[in-house]
Amino acid sequence: MAVTTSSDPVRPTDAAATKQDERRALGVAAGAHVMHDGYTDLIWVALPLWKQEFDLDYWQAGILRTIFSGTMAVLQIPAARLAERMGAGSVLAIGTALAGLCYCVAGIGDGFAWLVVALLLGGLGAATQHPIGSALVARMFAGPRSLAALGTYNFAGDVGKVLLPGLASAMIAFMPWRPAYGMLGLLGIAAGVAIYWLTPRLPPERPAKADAAEGDVAPPRAGPLGNAFYSLLTFSIVDSITRGGFFVLLPFILIGKGATVSTAGFALTLVFIGGAAGKLALGWIGGWLGTVATICITKVLTAAGMFAILVLPLEYVFVLLPFFGIALNGVTTVTYGSVPVVVTPEQRTHAFSVFYTGTLGALAVAPAASGYLSDLIGLSNALVAVVALTLAAIPLALVLRGRT
Repeated sequence: MAVTTSSDPVRPTDAAATKQDERRALGVAAGAHVMHDGYTDLIWVALPLWKQEFDLDYWQAGILRTIFSGTMAVLQIPAARLAERMGAGSVLAIGTALAGLCYCVAGIGDGFAWLVVALLLGGLGAATQHPIGSALVARMFAGPRSLAALGTYNFAGDVGKVLLPGLASAMIAFMPWRPAYGMLGLLGIAAGVAIYWLTPRLPPERPAKADAAEGDVAPPRAGPLGNAFYSLLTFSIVDSITRGGFFVLLPFILIGKGATVSTAGFALTLVFIGGAAGKLALGWIGGWLGTVATICITKVLTAAGMFAILVLPLEYVFVLLPFFGIALNGVTTVTYGSVPVVVTPEQRTHAFSVFYTGTLGALAVAPAASGYLSDLIGLSNALVAVVALTLAAIPLALVLRGRT
């Protein structure tokens, strides 16, 4: 599946033009990731405000988040298909503008039904970013450079998760939420225009059949995307379930150790900060150690960290959390970065869309499943189950030996 933005002629092949296109592609993808992940997490800041102003029940407040993230997850593949027809730059630009428009629309309406419409619009726009941005970066950077570039792209999303909610919190301190969110929404519309003009115009990639016709032997494949891809996807789904399950348990574990609600929220921030650093660092480490070794090491460290959080006193847990976040969230750079390695170039956009559908869907259902398990067997036992599932994912990664 090609990542294209137009039918323009083939771009110049000199080194300067290539470097310029690489910088533009990474800048566009990383910038879009900042905006989209920031918009996704703006909902957390808005939910208490919406609940109070519109007199929502807790289930209504919770389902607003699910509407956005669920729409985003199920539309990954259609967004990738649309990019093949319209061009990656056009679809990514429209999606970014729609994600921003979501908050402009939310600010001019009233009531639960209006918020549902606005967040459906936002989820529709947000569905474009992951498959298109990842495929664009993977196309422009080859070999170990691809993993490092995808690490930078992955890190940018965590910057957005801190930046936009932080801006929203600061603005709401001195103005109503409607104009604050409206102005933040306008940023997305402006970013969409910039993405359209800055995305490199790339020709379609040569399909595998053409390569084979010139004497290259195409690797054997099983299924539409190959066994290696589905092994990687299965591992990443299990990884997403363990991360999503852990995040819903962590605040309650810490409160049980004596933390306040606000302190437990700060603990999540520490994990995210470590995760952002890990996403950047593990792009380089994965290129040095290899995908399978890096995954195995991080999963062992993650399981050990979860168990330590369960048994250590509260003050030691807070020291541990940023380092724990490096392994917990950083591993996603290695898994996402391995997608272009296990599929052919023309399949990348579709492969990323399938990959993100599975992983984002798993993240969406994991908190509910983890909470239900806690009701059945208790918080501590539920966390032990998450630790066991984390270790159980390692054999799934071993299947990838020699394929990444």
